[in-house]
Formats: sequence, C-alpha cells, structure tokens
Amino acid sequence: MSQPSQAPPQANPRRWLALVFIGLAQLMIVLDITIVNIALPSAQKDLGISDGDRQWVITAYTLAFGSLLLLGGRIADYTGRKRTFLIGLLGFAGASALGGAASGFEMLLAARALQGAFAALLAPSALSLLAVNFTEPRERAKAFGIFGAIAAGGGAIGLVVGGLLTEYLDWRWCLYVNVPIAVVAALSWSVLPTDTRAEGRARFDIPGVVLAVCGLVAVVYACSEAESEGWDSRLVTGLLILGAVLLFAFVMVERNVARPLLPPRVVGDRTRGSAYLAVGLSVVGMFAMFLFLTYYMQIVKGYSALLTGVAFLPMTGAVLIGAGGVASRLIPKVPPRLLVAPGLLIAATGVVLLVPLDVDSSYAAGVLPAELLVGFGMGLVMAPSMNYATHGVGAGDAGVASATVNTAQQIGGSIGTAMLNTIATSATSDYMASHARQMTPQTAKAGLVEGFSHAFVVSSSILVGAAVVVALLMNTPRPVREPGTEGATPLPAHMG
Repeated sequence: MSQPSQAPPQANPRRWLALVFIGLAQLMIVLDITIVNIALPSAQKDLGISDGDRQWVITAYTLAFGSLLLLGGRIADYTGRKRTFLIGLLGFAGASALGGAASGFEMLLAARALQGAFAALLAPSALSLLAVNFTEPRERAKAFGIFGAIAAGGGAIGLVVGGLLTEYLDWRWCLYVNVPIAVVAALSWSVLPTDTRAEGRARFDIPGVVLAVCGLVAVVYACSEAESEGWDSRLVTGLLILGAVLLFAFVMVERNVARPLLPPRVVGDRTRGSAYLAVGLSVVGMFAMFLFLTYYMQIVKGYSALLTGVAFLPMTGAVLIGAGGVASRLIPKVPPRLLVAPGLLIAATGVVLLVPLDVDSSYAAGVLPAELLVGFGMGLVMAPSMNYATHGVGAGDAGVASATVNTAQQIGGSIGTAMLNTIATSATSDYMASHARQMTPQTAKAGLVEGFSHAFVVSSSILVGAAVVVALLMNTPRPVREPGTEGATPLPAHMG
C-alpha cells in the first residue's frame, strides 16, 4: 500500500508558528530537569524532607519519564501526535500545579512522577510533529537546528530561571511556571498539522511495554541508588542484572511480535542508531558540566543560586551558535558524522579544560572557556542527531523513533550522572582521608574539586569514545535531493 503524501505538512503555511509552540513545549520539558535542582534545597527545608529522601524529587521524574517514553511514542503513533501533544501539555501543567501546591513530601513525589508520565507523552509527540511538519531539506535543517539548541541549552536556562524564581519568589514557582508555558503552547491546536495515525487498529505490545518499563526502571533506579549504596552493593548489582535481563528479553520479544513497541527496523538503521548513541553519550558530558559546576560555583566559590544560573548563560549562547548558526546551515550539505563526531571532540576538549580546576581558579580563566567549547560542541551534536533520529522512518513509526532518542537522552543522563557522581564522591573521600590531620575549610573545598577533576577525566574520555564510535558507525553520505522529489526529505544513499 502506498504511503500518504507528505505534502500537507510541507504545505502548512503556519509551520514556523507551529515550531514556536513545539519549541516552547520542548523548553518546558528540558527546563524541568534543571530548574527543580535549584529549588530543591528550599523545598527540602520547607517540607522537612530528609537528606536520604531528597534525591527522589529528581528521580521520581526521571524514572517515570525515561521508562514510559517508548510507550508514549507508540500512543502518539496510534492516537494521533497532535492529540497526544495537547494531552501531554495539559497533564504536565496539572501535575506541575499539584507539585507547586504540595503540602508534604509524598504529594510532591506523586506530582513529580505525574510530570514524568505526561512528559513521556509530550516529548515524542513534539519531535514527531516537527518531523512531519518540516520536510524540505533546508527548512528541516533550520527547524531541527532550533530544536537541537533548545534540547542542548534549555538546561542552562532552567538554572537561571530557577535561581530567579527561588531567590525572588518561592521554590514553588519553579513548578508553577510550567502552567502558563503549557497554556500558551496549547494554543498551537490551530497551527499544528492534521493528525496522522499508524494504520490498523490500536494494538499495544503489552509484553514489550511491561519488559521495557520494568527494565528501564530497574536500571535507572539502580543508578540513582549507586550514589548512596555504592556500585558494588547487592541492591545496585541485583537491579542492574535484573534490568539487563529484562531488556534482553524485551529485544527478543520485539523480534517476534506482529506489532512491536520498538520495531527493530527503527534502531537497526546505522544512521538512526548512531544518532541515538550520540545523544545518549553526549549528555554524560553535559550533565557532568551542570552537576559539578553548579556545586563548584555555589559551594566552592560561594556564588548565589541566581549568579550560578547567570554564569551558565555563555554556554547557552554557544549552544545557539553551534546548533542554530552552524549546524542548521551544514546539515543539508555534509554527512552527519562530520558534524556529530567533531562536536563530541570539541565538547570533550571543553571538559578536559576543567580537569586542572582548583579552589582559586577564576571564572573567566577556569570555567568560561570550557563552557563555550562544551556548548558549541553540544550544538553541533544535538541538531543533526535530532534530525537523523527520525530520518527515513515511516509515518507509523515517527512517534516511537522520537521516543527512542528522548529515552537515550534520559537514560544516558541518569546513568552518567550517577556514575560520575560516584566517581567524584569516592575521589573526594580518598582526598579527605589522606588530609584528615590538616583539615580546614579550604582543604574540604579542595577535596570537592579533586573529586570533580576525576569525574571530568572520565566524562571527557566517554565523549572521545563516543566520537570514535559515531565516526565509524554513522556512514550516511551527504544528503542528496533526487530528481522529482523537490521538497521531500533527502534519503541517504544506503537507504535508497
């Protein structure tokens, strides 16, 4: 059966206005990952949350988000991406309002889990709407350049906004702020393209859903517990083994069911698979930058929450230049690995510059150059990766392909954060033990920085390794426009 023409999305005269609303929704999702980090100390004090439980305010969101993304993508494919997009927006707004009004830890935890669940509907819907709305190569490159800049730089904006709201209003506004953003984004109903759905009756791969959700929950939960329990604890080891077994069983099931949750053809393509890998590994460097520099600037240098957020703004500017200024112009002209692999190496160089950081390093000499390099590199990585993550998939798989790249981002960030944090805390503990006799506040700060340096070494190594793997795997040539397909998304030669 012939596929429906892609002309309607291309002919949408208001597609650029639609991009504004889609980008706003994506910004809300990315903001929520970092904005709550800034608000957490105030929320912990206000609600009486223990040090052992405070991590769950973050983990409840990432667990629900990361584990339900594939299901959210399939729901979008079967019920319509436009409809799922709006349901996700309104649900996310309601959950945010609930969290802002939380009277205790349990209520806040439930709200954060609900935010993650609705984000799992919203994120793949937003990306797949973008994919079907922009099909002309140059317009598609520009649109994904903007979207990639939001995905890579929104976290830094979240730190600034979180600092402003926490310092001048109240931590609750870090959650309430999502409500007006969602309401404005919901006005997109009239400018979004007409809904398309996967052919046939909606039949969900229930065994695949259960195995994927349980497997991802086990892995993310294990990584979140590694910080307090240690990677060699029975709990963490058992959860990682369980997660690996469940995810292996998921792969086996997907190869043998008629309507799989994640069709092997989606991830089996070298271009899309490399894009997912690039996103998943690149956020290790990005999250390391956010996590450790936030602590460095606030604890070691004594910056306020607001000043810390402002200090990340140059990184956001570098992301915008890399994604919107450079990558969007080159995506239609060069093979994707000529953007992604160098972007990863540039980001790795930026992280390497942080290794010699010490207590007395200045912001201008010690932090700023690293921010600019990491931001620019991430811009080069995210824009083409988001573009090629949905490249060449059929209309019925657009939602799940979009969900897969978001899953890679969430799971990669969760695993990377837990792993690097464990490395940092272990190095700090060793430093403290060796300097126990001459312990001073300055020594304690030096111990923290020592831990950060160890984590930056590992983070930069991961980014370099990712660059090598992407350069070898992503064999897609430069985009070509075949005769008679003016306006269609160009196909790589190996997919023709």
